[in-house]
Amino acid sequence: MDKNRVYIFDTTLRDGEQVPGCQLNTVEKIQVAKALEGLGVDVIEAGFPVSSPGDFNSVIEISKAVTWPTICALTRAVEKDIDAAADALKYAKHKRIHTGIGTSESHIRYKFNSTPEEILERAVKAVKYAKKYVEDVEFYAEDAGRTDNEYLARVVEAVIAAGATVVNIPDTTGYCLPSEYGAKIKYLMDHVQNIDKATISTHCHNDLGMATANTMAGILNGARQVEVTINGIGERAGNTSLEEVAMILKCHKGIGIDTNINTQKIYPISRMVSNLMNMPVQPNKAIVGKNAFAHSSGIHQDGVLKNVQTYEIIDPHDVGVDDNSIVLTARSGHAAVKYRLECLGVKVEGEKLDKIYKDFLVLADKKKQVNDDDLLVLAGAERTEAHNIKLDYLQVTTGKGLKPVASIGLDISGEKFQAADTGNGPVDAAINALKQIIRRKMTIKEFTIQNINSGSDDMAKVHMQVEFNKHVYYGFGANTDIVTASVEAYIDCINKFTK
Repeated sequence: MDKNRVYIFDTTLRDGEQVPGCQLNTVEKIQVAKALEGLGVDVIEAGFPVSSPGDFNSVIEISKAVTWPTICALTRAVEKDIDAAADALKYAKHKRIHTGIGTSESHIRYKFNSTPEEILERAVKAVKYAKKYVEDVEFYAEDAGRTDNEYLARVVEAVIAAGATVVNIPDTTGYCLPSEYGAKIKYLMDHVQNIDKATISTHCHNDLGMATANTMAGILNGARQVEVTINGIGERAGNTSLEEVAMILKCHKGIGIDTNINTQKIYPISRMVSNLMNMPVQPNKAIVGKNAFAHSSGIHQDGVLKNVQTYEIIDPHDVGVDDNSIVLTARSGHAAVKYRLECLGVKVEGEKLDKIYKDFLVLADKKKQVNDDDLLVLAGAERTEAHNIKLDYLQVTTGKGLKPVASIGLDISGEKFQAADTGNGPVDAAINALKQIIRRKMTIKEFTIQNINSGSDDMAKVHMQVEFNKHVYYGFGANTDIVTASVEAYIDCINKFTK
């Protein structure tokens, strides 16, 4: 193992996809996996095969689509899990099984109703069983952040002796301080006799906002693999952000540790993941937020104009941000739209480009300027073409002193339906009219409107959660009209439980 290199283990498609509303289909997962390969990640955690047929199939298809990165499948320390992972990985050129068990006192006592000795035995047994299928076995000590260091060292030493090639030390709850997490990694490096036989990995969560700091503390104390996600997405407050770790190591050359990441591809893949998962990147997000290279203060603007390094430690081009971006308006041509999409990581040709350009012109006539988010919505619009239920038309009458009335038309598998209703507001009236046609007992659990911040003509993006038969379904809609975007999000939810 190269001590001057950190291996990037990306879990966007496993831990990142566990965020409610961020689930991808297999085609979309392959798209992300191939982009991760182009980015230069070393390991792609493709899924948890035993959890569902969809996850199992995704691991198979990603294994076929990706060439040089290692494809990893997650399991519990359970033989049937490991069997499923091995089966799903059969087409992978480089394969890894990632198995493990909780090691903290609370996990041992309350989750497993077990003892430290029994847990150690189960850990060793799982690694040995996985080793029958693959040479590359990674073991995770769940909740290692709150595990006693002496006991953790015993477990790590035992699983390495059993054949583990990588040992993952997760701060599962995001509890550790950077000094504590760094000291934990150092303790293992100093007290595990066979530590040189395996790579120590970090896997930090961001519950207290310290995921990246903890990951860096791990690297500085000997960890040489980091488990990360694009945009830092993941359960609860998220995981360590890939782009933050990659750029910290690139900027702080004195650390003397490199990655294999092509940093110029960071921004395009960030936008791709954000768009596919319908999960906007916060404007002030480090590296990839839209304000990351913006300067509004007069003092800052003056300094940057005189010398960019006065307030920018990163060249925007280094992360794939085109600071001389083309402004897209109704006068822009095919070439400009195609170029901007390629800057965002979306390559389109032929009829698909023509369709996007046609929709672009319609939007550009409504707006003064079409931004990157708008383009990504247009590029992803064809995903709704296969829906059984589509919005045909929507007309809403509202105003001061008037009770909102909505008329709606739906196309359901080629058959036309229409209805009208009233409501407390235009969106409520439109949804009530929709329910006249779709006679199912559905409840809106969450309704969020985003990206209305560039003026009255901006694209409205609506995220919605609808409960039906005790299951929650997630939908997304985008339009310059808020009411239409809301109805499209609701229809997106319906299409997901009527498949």
